[in-house]
Amino acid sequence: MLIRNHESAFDHPHASEITPPAVYAQRRALLRQLAGGAAGAALASWAGRQALAQTGQAPGRLAALAGQRSSVAGAVTVEKITAYQDATSYNNFYEFGTDKADPARNAHTLKTRPWTVEVEGLVNKPRRFDIEELLKLSAQEERIYRLRCVEGWSMVIPWVGYSLAELIKRVEPQGSAKYVEFVTLADKATMPYVGSRVLDWPYTEGLRLDEAMHPLTLLAFGMYGEVLPNQNGAPVRIVVPWKYGFKSAKSIVKIRFTDKEPATAWNKAARHEYGFYSNVNPDVAHPRWSQATERRIGEDGLFSRKRKTLLFNGYEAQVGQLYAGMDLKKFY
Repeated sequence: MLIRNHESAFDHPHASEITPPAVYAQRRALLRQLAGGAAGAALASWAGRQALAQTGQAPGRLAALAGQRSSVAGAVTVEKITAYQDATSYNNFYEFGTDKADPARNAHTLKTRPWTVEVEGLVNKPRRFDIEELLKLSAQEERIYRLRCVEGWSMVIPWVGYSLAELIKRVEPQGSAKYVEFVTLADKATMPYVGSRVLDWPYTEGLRLDEAMHPLTLLAFGMYGEVLPNQNGAPVRIVVPWKYGFKSAKSIVKIRFTDKEPATAWNKAARHEYGFYSNVNPDVAHPRWSQATERRIGEDGLFSRKRKTLLFNGYEAQVGQLYAGMDLKKFY
């Protein structure tokens, strides 16, 4: 169980000691209801959540950011879209807290203007991009991606952005560049959990250059036809749909091209649990739980049956060739 310290320094356990948040949050909510003799109220709460999922609850809260429907192969799934309310209130963003509800509650402190993203390292044209410049760099597209998290839950979200490759081409990677590292904002003044001991800050992630150049890898600025909410990674994030969600870095401030595999946040925190590649693979179990099934958020309520997890999150036809000949159990 995670104990929160309200002093300036947060004494959190190591990542390997944390109960899977999806299981913990669900269990805690239900037990709290039952302890008060309100089993019926617990079921009613879940029924209300399902009603929100049925209506879709249109966003209409933030600045509009529309995109044309993407023509990239595999970029638009026909699965039912997760309700906006669920997608913006059930999040992993440890800079704002470790409970799933914390980011929506705490991320209002994040300041997204002014904002710049610096591109550096093994490129011929290193430079700093203003966020408004990035927004206009290429035509915005809507892409409906599955998002699968390592804790065993998933969503389907309509993102707005364009292929990260559009930015990469403009900075001209050198022949020696093999990897791309993403560095996110770590501002103690606006991110109350930066400095906690769960992770080494700032949060960093990385991809192989060919993964970063794949058309499905998205530089995202919005979702549901609006700009990104703070808790979902405003103002700019990466979305890599065939990898577990923690690979999709949020609130990016730096992109660095290197010739060596970059150290990443969760890999540093628990190397035996979170590999560099972190491709969705039902045959590779997390040390503390199976990855063979998943729970779709907003689907069929508290007692819903889990669905089978798909290799590469269902994007095998598009990305499987990137890993031809690799041992996917060794390179997890």
